[in-house]
Amino acid sequence: MSLAPSISAPRTRFNSLPLAIGLFCLLWSYAFVAGKIGVTHCPPLILLAARFSLAGILILGATLIRGGWSLSWRDAAIFAVLGIANNALYLGLGYTGLQSVSAGLGGLIVSANPVFTAALAALLLGEGMTWRKASGLLLGVIGVTLIVWHRLLVGTDSLHGIVFTLASLASLVAGTILFKLLAPKGSLWIGNGVQNLAAGIVLTPVAFTFADIHAIDVTPGLIGAFAFLVLGGSILAYWLWFHLLKVCGATAASAYHFLMPPLGMLFAYLVLGEHVEARDLLGIIPVALGIYLVTRPAKAVA
Repeated sequence: MSLAPSISAPRTRFNSLPLAIGLFCLLWSYAFVAGKIGVTHCPPLILLAARFSLAGILILGATLIRGGWSLSWRDAAIFAVLGIANNALYLGLGYTGLQSVSAGLGGLIVSANPVFTAALAALLLGEGMTWRKASGLLLGVIGVTLIVWHRLLVGTDSLHGIVFTLASLASLVAGTILFKLLAPKGSLWIGNGVQNLAAGIVLTPVAFTFADIHAIDVTPGLIGAFAFLVLGGSILAYWLWFHLLKVCGATAASAYHFLMPPLGMLFAYLVLGEHVEARDLLGIIPVALGIYLVTRPAKAVA
């Protein structure tokens, strides 16, 4: 009988990152469609104030019940500031724009996030900008432009809505850079709750000052869209977004926003019946190649 110790093969750890990326892209891109449905039946600021407040109460309420608070006052303050940039301003401006632009165009403008984020990350965060990354970002822009080009020609998008959506993009870029620059510690789950609650507190008085509560048209579509925006958008998608920022870096994580226009176009076609042509799908090819170039790890030097 052999006394040699048995050697078991090391168990391979499951890599959850691709799953997190895929789920984030699906949730974030469908949020444009849910948002379009929501603002059709409810003033955008009221919709967002209710969304953020409920999401923040649910997250922080569950945290307090479990007794798992783990944020310092400094980190809580940072997450509150991020909530104003990434939630209140980004979506407040974006949803106002969605009243007069299509979900496809809204997705296109916000998908420019990787270009501006990469440039600022190179300047402020020391993230390297190589020719490979620059080429990937350019390919992403080309692919996104191809995907929605015809939508711009046949749509009824207004300059007013485009300006609001561009301001929304600037807020998202600022929030992305601030998160990496300030680097808050502690639980991203609790931080997301603080962000949502801070955004709700900021937006609520603005909403009730400038929006008409009587304009709310309670329909099954509004209820379904609101439920998705709270649970799938504010709670899960935002937690995944900051997780990807922490794991992948600002440039690589932001590159996945190039996937939002083709996915958003697909969801808008299936749910809203927005116009789409088969040749628009060709834009997915440069988008996929661009993401690969931006996110591919650099070769180790021997």
